[in-house]
Amino acid sequence: METDSLSRVVEDQFAPETTYLNTASCGLLPRRAVEAVKKLADELATGRRGGSGDFETVEAARAGFARLVGVDADRVATGGSVSVHVGLIAASLPAGAEVLAPEGEFTSIVSPFAVRGDLRVRYVPLEALADAVRPGTALVAFSSVQSADGRIADLDAVRKAAAAHGARTLLDATQSAGWLPLDAGAYDYVVVGGYKFLLGPRGTSFLTVTEEAQRTLPALFAAWAASDDPWNSMYGPVRRLSRSARRYDEPLSFLSYHGAEHSLALLGEVGVDAVHAHVTGLAARFREGLAGLGHEAVPGESAVVAVPGLGGRAAELARAGVVVSDRAGSLRAAFHLYNTEADADRALDVLAR
Repeated sequence: METDSLSRVVEDQFAPETTYLNTASCGLLPRRAVEAVKKLADELATGRRGGSGDFETVEAARAGFARLVGVDADRVATGGSVSVHVGLIAASLPAGAEVLAPEGEFTSIVSPFAVRGDLRVRYVPLEALADAVRPGTALVAFSSVQSADGRIADLDAVRKAAAAHGARTLLDATQSAGWLPLDAGAYDYVVVGGYKFLLGPRGTSFLTVTEEAQRTLPALFAAWAASDDPWNSMYGPVRRLSRSARRYDEPLSFLSYHGAEHSLALLGEVGVDAVHAHVTGLAARFREGLAGLGHEAVPGESAVVAVPGLGGRAAELARAGVVVSDRAGSLRAAFHLYNTEADADRALDVLAR
C-alpha cells in the first residue's frame, strides 16, 4: 500500500489523543472494531440477540489471522491468552523433556514449562539460542521479537538448528505479528496475543499447529467449542472433536472476537509488508534521533525500540502526552501503522529537555 493510501486508512480508522508509542503493551483499536463491539454490547443489553455472539465472527477472525501469517485456517486455534496455549503445549511434553529458551524471555512463554517441575528448562542468551540446541532438546520456545528490548531473534538459524537435532519449535509472535512478515507454517507451534500489533481487543489469541504436531498435541481443554458442530455438542462429552486445529479452541469472549474480526481485516487490507516498511522507517528515525541526543538504543531493525537505563523517563514523557513504557529499566517505544514521523520527533523533543 502506498504512503498516501496508508495515511487515508489511518485517518479514517484511528483518532489517538496522545503521541501513542506503546503498541508493545496494547494496540489502538480501529473505529470499525470499536463499532462492532458496541453493536454486540447493545444487542446483549437489550435482548435483541439469542446468544452471546456469532461463531461466524470467530471464523472470520481465524481466517483473517491465517492469511496474515501464511497458513490454512484449519491450522489455527482460537483462545483468550498466550499462556493457556503454551500451557497446552507444556502439558504434552513427557517428564524429563528439555525445553530451551532465551534468558529474560516473556513469562507467558516459559512459566507454563517451569511450573510443571518435571521438565528441564534451560536458558541461554538470545544470540546463542541456535548454537545451544542439542540432541536432547525437545522444544525451543522463544519470541520472534523480545518484549523487553525489541531484539529480533535469528529465526532462520534457530529453525535450522532445531530441525538438525529433531527439536520442535514454539514461536511467540505477539510482538511481531502484524508488522513483521511471518511464515507460521515454518514452526511447529506459533502463539500470538491479539491485543498488541494485531490491534484487537484483549481476550483474543491464536495458536497455529502443524499437521504433524497435531498428531501428538492432546485436546486437554476440549469443550463444545472444540467441535465442528458446537451447538449440538453442549451436553455430555464431545462426541467428535474437530479434525482440524479447532479442537484446541477455547470457549471465547465473543465481544473480543467481534472486534478482532475487523482489526485483522484492516491489517489484511493494508498488508504486512506495507506496515513493516512504515514502522521500521519510523523506528530508524527514532534511533538516529536518540543517538543525536547521546542515548544508545538497542541496535537492530525492530519496530520496538528500547533504550537501556532510560526507563525512568517514561513518566515524564507521559506527562507531556507521549505514551511509552518502562520495561526492565529500559524506555520502550513501539511504532505501528498509526504512527508518524511527527510522533517520533515529539518523543525526541521531550527527551531533549
